[in-house]
Formats: sequence, C-alpha cells, structure tokens
Amino acid sequence: MKVEIHIDPSYTEPELILRTAAMTRELSDLVRTLSEDPPLLITGSQYDRIELLEPADLIRIYAASGKVFAVTAKGEYQLRLRLYELEEQLDRHQFVRISHSEIIHLKKVESFDLSLTGTICVRLSDGTASFVSRRYVAKIKKILGL
Repeated sequence: MKVEIHIDPSYTEPELILRTAAMTRELSDLVRTLSEDPPLLITGSQYDRIELLEPADLIRIYAASGKVFAVTAKGEYQLRLRLYELEEQLDRHQFVRISHSEIIHLKKVESFDLSLTGTICVRLSDGTASFVSRRYVAKIKKILGL
C-alpha cells in the first residue's frame, strides 16, 4: 500500500482520500479504525459493584440464562451489552466467536484440541475448556492456518 502525507497549513482539519481499484477487507478495516469512536469501555457488575473491564483482560464472554457474562482473571462479571454488540466492537484479530453463545480472547488460549471428530476443544488460560460449534470450526481452522 502506498502512503503519502502532504502538509498544508490551509487545511483546518485532516482530510483522508483513499484511491483504490476495489474495496478490500483490509481497506474496510482501515476505514473503520480511522472513523472509530474512542476505545471501547466495557462495564461489568460483580457483587453490586460496577467495574471498568479492559478488553485485554477478558478471557471469554458468554451468554447463559438470557444474560451475558465476561470472565477475567479477577472473576466473572455480568455485562449489559449483548454478544453481537461485543463481537462488532472488539478487535476481530484478538476476539473470535466460537459458538452462538461464546466469544473467546485468542491471546488467552492455551491450546486447541482437534482430536475430537467434527469439533475443536479450546483450553483457556483460566483452566476452562470450551467447544467450537460446527458452524464456527472452519473459521477457527482458517485463523489457525489449518
């Protein structure tokens, strides 16, 4: 990708012009990153307290009994956001959906066990094991380069 920067004092605010033959996923990601709002703030409640959760601290996010929970090394928090909202806002290079009800942080994965036929067992840094549903197996294998 060719990048040029022209500094001109007559401009009152930055302007970005992108010229391309076709829109690619990389360019879409770049445009989204440049036009994003400030970093995502995730609030979770635990023991009648609300805490700010850093995305880097999240191990897994899952839905159960109509509620959404986030797991960190400090414990489990109930979230107000829905899984699809979190999936849209979290970095797709670090967080991946593995089933209808769960998103995992790839940097918190200890291992992937592919020995089970048709599914993948994911061992996370907190000691839990989750299973990739059949619908998401191809996506995980692509991420793993398999």
